Amino acid sequence: VFSTHFWGPVSNFGIPIAAVMDIKKDPNLISGPMTGSLIIYSLVFMKYSVSISPKNYLLFGCHFVNECAQLAQGFRYANYWK
Repeated sequence: VFSTHFWGPVSNFGIPIAAVMDIKKDPNLISGPMTGSLIIYSLVFMKYSVSISPKNYLLFGCHFVNECAQLAQGFRYANYWK
């Protein structure tokens, strides 16, 4: 509880929480470029979280949830604009 392996991912959970809450909002508010950036960002940090020693599974979980939420937003964006 007293390390960055705990507080970093916990504070980072604001991003996926916001993304999950945004799933119910109007799809015309979704930014395609930002959603794409967050998809790549989460993939990179999921890889990073299991590449370091010790492995940071809390960070992995945070970015896994964000990856799923951003992919859902990406599909909503594509369905709305295409």
